[in-house]
Order: sequence, then C-alpha cells, then structure tokens
Amino acid sequence: MSTIRLLPPGPARAVSAFDQFADDLIARRLRGKRSVDAVMYAASALGDHGVLWMLLAAGQAARLRDQEWRRPLLRALVGLGVESALVNGPVKWVFRRARPSYEGPRPLYLRMPRSSSFPSGHASAAFFGAALLRDGDSLWPLYYAVAVVVALSRVHVRIHHASDIVAGALLGAALGEIARSLVPLEAPAPAAG
Repeated sequence: MSTIRLLPPGPARAVSAFDQFADDLIARRLRGKRSVDAVMYAASALGDHGVLWMLLAAGQAARLRDQEWRRPLLRALVGLGVESALVNGPVKWVFRRARPSYEGPRPLYLRMPRSSSFPSGHASAAFFGAALLRDGDSLWPLYYAVAVVVALSRVHVRIHHASDIVAGALLGAALGEIARSLVPLEAPAPAAG
C-alpha cells in the first residue's frame, strides 16, 4: 500500500491498514461479480471529468424549466469546473500518492488517470455535485446515493485507495457547502433599516 505523503509513520500505518481492510472486503464480497462490476465500472467511467454531475444538473434544469433553472445549472457547471481544477491540480500535487497496483486484465475498459491518487477527484466531484444539486430538489437523497456509488466504484476498480475516497468525499462536501453559501440560490433578504 502506498502511504500518503506528509503523514507521520503511526497515522500512515493506520491509513494503510484501513485501505487494506476495505480492499479485502470489496475483493471478497463484490469484485468479480458481473453485475456489480458492470455498475461499478459504469459509475467510474461516468464520473470522469464530472460528466455525470453535469448531466444530472442538466436533467434537474429540464425538470425545473417552468421555474428559475438557469442559476442552479450555471452554479453547478461553473462550480464543478472550479472544484475539479482545485482538487485535481494543487491539492493532488501536494500529496502525490501512488495509485493501487492492479495486475491482469480488467473486466471492462476504464480510462487510467495519471494524477495522484489522493484525494479522489471522483469522490470530491460526486459529493460537491450532490451538495449543489440538493437545494430545493426532492431528489436530493438520490444524488447522495449516486455519489456514494461513484466514490465506492473507485476502490472497486482499484484506481483509488479507500482513504482517497473518504478524503475526497469530505473535501467535496466541504467545498459544496462553501459554494452553496457563496452562491445561494435564493436572493438574500434586504437588510432592515
């Protein structure tokens, strides 16, 4: 297992043990089952470059057509671009963690990233996208369920360690909340005075 740069030896061993436990659990219970592999490889592929979240934002805009839909769509598209540039640029550069090793053929095609493994950009984009799309939408639990599947898919296909997706999910959720507060969908009430 590859350790996370900047971690002291004790926490690094704990993270490695967590990663190994999660990978072993997925290998025993899920990996190699055709239907699960198909879902996980599809989720992983759709998560590339935030495509899934842009499609979900466009679908949400289409459902809200008779209401104000431009602002949430624009917020999601611009936000996903900024989130991706930040996480996949300077944040990954700081950590430069090696990805899990994978030997042998994969059951389905998957693009192989060249960036650092930590944190997971897929998990970050997933939880960022879910945070933005949840505003005023009754489908918000579905967005978070999809985010969990996308994040877990990266461990399933052995492109990320489990700690990468945990960190990515936390980072994406935090960035999503920041974006929601900086660009609220409802205009703030005028100050009394």
